[in-house]
Amino acid sequence: MRTQLTTYFARLFAGDLSAFGGPATDEALAGHIRAEQMSLVLGYSVGIMLANACNAAVLAIALWQSPDRAFALIWAVTVAGAAIAFGVQSHASRRITKPQFVSRRAVHRLVRNAFVLGAVWGIVPVAFFADADTGGKLVITCLCSGMLAGGAFAFATIPIAAIAFTAPLFLGIAICLGRSNDVAYLLIAILVAVYGTVLLRAVFVNSFSFARRVIRQVEAERTVRQDPLTHLPNRFAFNETLDAALKRLALSGEEFAVLLLDLDRFKEVNDKFGHPAGDEFLVQVASRLQRCTRAAEHVARIGGDEFALVMANLARPEDALEIAERFVASFAEPFPIEGRQIVGATSVGIVLAPRDGNTALDVMKNADAALYRAKKAGPGTVCFFEDSDDRVSRDRKALQSDLEGAIARDELFLAFQPFLDLAENRITGFEALLRWQHPSRGLVPPSEFIPIAEETGLIHEIGEWVIRRACATLADWPEEIRVAVNFSAAQFHNTGILQTIVQALAHAKVSPSRLEVEITESMLLSKYGSAASILNALLQLGVTVALDDFGTGFSSLTYLRKLPFSRIKIDQSFISDMLVQPDCAAIVKSVISLARDLRIAVVAEGVETADQLEYLRQISCDEVQGYLISRPVSADGVLALLDTKKLVATYAA
Repeated sequence: MRTQLTTYFARLFAGDLSAFGGPATDEALAGHIRAEQMSLVLGYSVGIMLANACNAAVLAIALWQSPDRAFALIWAVTVAGAAIAFGVQSHASRRITKPQFVSRRAVHRLVRNAFVLGAVWGIVPVAFFADADTGGKLVITCLCSGMLAGGAFAFATIPIAAIAFTAPLFLGIAICLGRSNDVAYLLIAILVAVYGTVLLRAVFVNSFSFARRVIRQVEAERTVRQDPLTHLPNRFAFNETLDAALKRLALSGEEFAVLLLDLDRFKEVNDKFGHPAGDEFLVQVASRLQRCTRAAEHVARIGGDEFALVMANLARPEDALEIAERFVASFAEPFPIEGRQIVGATSVGIVLAPRDGNTALDVMKNADAALYRAKKAGPGTVCFFEDSDDRVSRDRKALQSDLEGAIARDELFLAFQPFLDLAENRITGFEALLRWQHPSRGLVPPSEFIPIAEETGLIHEIGEWVIRRACATLADWPEEIRVAVNFSAAQFHNTGILQTIVQALAHAKVSPSRLEVEITESMLLSKYGSAASILNALLQLGVTVALDDFGTGFSSLTYLRKLPFSRIKIDQSFISDMLVQPDCAAIVKSVISLARDLRIAVVAEGVETADQLEYLRQISCDEVQGYLISRPVSADGVLALLDTKKLVATYAA
C-alpha cells in the first residue's frame, strides 16, 4: 500500500495526468508531453512575471496610506524584483531549442515554484485586507481574482501546478473572509468557491485535451520517424535530433557526443539462419541497446545493421565511453532466436562535439571514420575519433573515387590460376582473379577495393567487365579449357546479369560450358531466394556452377542437395592442415567421398607442397589448385603454361 501511494504521489507531482484519470503514457511519451507543457509555461512566463511586477507596484500604491505601508512596500519590492529576474531568465531559456524530453524533476521544480508564487499572493488578503481602506480592499479583491484567473491560465496544461498555485490563494482568501461576520463576505466566499471550481475544471478539461492532442501528434510523427521493424527512431528522426543538438551547441555551448554502432556478425546471422531470423535478431538488439541509454535519449536505426545515438548535455567524454561499453556488454549473452542461441557483437565509433566537428556533415563523417577503425580492430571495440581516422577516411574516399574510373583508364586486369586434373595430369581450366594496378598506389589488393565496390554499387559495372574480359580471353584458349569467374553477392541483385553473360559468350563465340561461375556458401545462403532461380537459369544456359570455400559456411549439405552444382572447392584452410591434423584429413576425405556419390567434381584449393598433392591423389581428389601448381599468371602466360610439358611431367603419377 505504501509503495502504491509513493508511486501515485510521484506521478502526481510529476504532472502525470493519469494520476487524475487522464490518458496513461509510458515514460518516453510522458517526457515529451512534459516538454510541450513546459514550453507553453515558458511562453507565458515573461508576460505573467511582468504582470506580477505590475500588480505588486499597484498594491504598494493602493496601500500607501495604510498602517501596513512599510510591510506592503517591502513585499512589493521583493515580489517585483523576483518577478523581473525570473522573467529575464525565462526569456533567455526560450531562446534555446525546445527539448524533446523533460524529466519529472523539472516538473517538480515547476510545481514548487508555482506553490511559492501562490503563497506569496496568498499572504496579501491575510496580511493587508483588514486594515486597508475601501479602495485598498477593492484593489486587493481585484488582484486576487486576477491572480487566480492568471494562474489557471498559465498552468492550464499542468493541473498539479495550477492547484499548487491557486491553493494558497484560496486559503488566504478563506482566512480573510472567515474573520468577518458580514453576509456580503459570505456571498463573496461562495462566488470564490464557484469560480475556483469552474477554473480548475477548465484546467483539467484543457490539460486532458492537450495531452491527447500531443499523443496523437506523436503517434502520427512516429509513422514518419520510426523504423517499422525495431520501432526505434529512423535516420530522419536521428538527423532531427542531431540538428537540435547542434543548435543547442551554437546557442548555449551545450556539448554532446554521437555514438555510431555497426553489428559485427549480422551478415553471419542472415547467412546461417535466413532473413526472418535476421529481423528478429535486429529487434532483440534494438531492445538491448535502448536499455543501455538514459531515459531522454533514444538509439536510432539509421541503416540495415547500423545504429546511432546522440548523447545530449555531455559533461565529460567518459560518459560517452560508459554508454558505448554498455552497448558492447549488452551482446555478452547470446540471443535466443527460433530455439537457437545466436552470438552477436558490435563495434562503436564516438565523436565529441564541438571537438570533432560542429556541423552534421563533419560529425557523421568523423563518426564513420572512428567506427571504421573500431571494426578493423575487431568485434566489440570502441574507438573515439582521432585525427588519423580522418586521413584514413579521406584515403578510402580517394580510393573509391579512383575506382570509379579504373575501367575507363584500363587499370583493371585479370590474372589466371590453373586447375590441375589429377587423373589426366593436365590443366583443365583457370580461375580469373581480378587485379587493380593503380597508377600511384601500385597493385591494390582485392581485399581493399572489392568491399568498396560492393558498398558503392560499382561491383555491377566491374562484374560485367570481368565476365566480358574473361570470355574474350577464353576465346584464344584451347576448347577443352574452361575459365572460372567469382560472383559477388551483390551481383545477384542485378537482374541483367544473365543477359550480360549471354552477350559476353555470344560476342566471344565460346561455348557456355566453358564458363564456370564460382559462388561462396555465405553468399548463396544469404541470397538463397533469388540465387536459386539465377543458378538454374545459368545451368539451363549450359554454364557450370562451383561452390567456393566449401566447409566454411553453415548449411552446405542441405544446399548441395537442393542446388545443382557442377563442382565444389574445398577451402584451403582444410588442405593446409590435413597432413598434421587428423580432423582436417577426415573432413577432406569425407567431402571427396560425398561429392563422388553426388556426382560432383572436387577441387582442392591452396595446394603448396608435394606431400599435399600426393595425399590428394591417393584419396581420388579430382582437381587441385595452388602455388605448387602455379601462381596466378597473365593472359599471355596462360598459353605459355599450356604449352609447357614440364607441368605434366612434374606432377605425373
